[in-house]
Amino acid sequence: MYDIYHFTGGDLEEAPTGDLRTVKGSERTNQRILRRLLTNPGDYVFHPQYGAGLAKKIGETVNPGEWKALITGQMLLEESVASNPPPVIRLTIIEGGVSVSIAYTDATTRVNESLHFDVTR
Repeated sequence: MYDIYHFTGGDLEEAPTGDLRTVKGSERTNQRILRRLLTNPGDYVFHPQYGAGLAKKIGETVNPGEWKALITGQMLLEESVASNPPPVIRLTIIEGGVSVSIAYTDATTRVNESLHFDVTR
């Protein structure tokens, strides 16, 4: 399956053919995970429960257990993320935010994948 190529916070990109660039496979899954984790609940009018709202949590006291549970729960809502084995979440406090590393298994290919991003002010 294809989606339009779009990283949260970035612009849509043009393909060499002049159409919108598309994305598939693990890169598609990583884009969908980032979008889900960084979107605030209520931002999507027709899906008010969508999103973890991690960016909104910056400035609050970081509760690692809460963050890990939130991230894991949201990731398991993505059809391309396997529930067994469950995703492994690692958090590191950095200046101005939190660095997040995720190891998960692709539900279709059963290949181990990883994603790393920072949530900062």
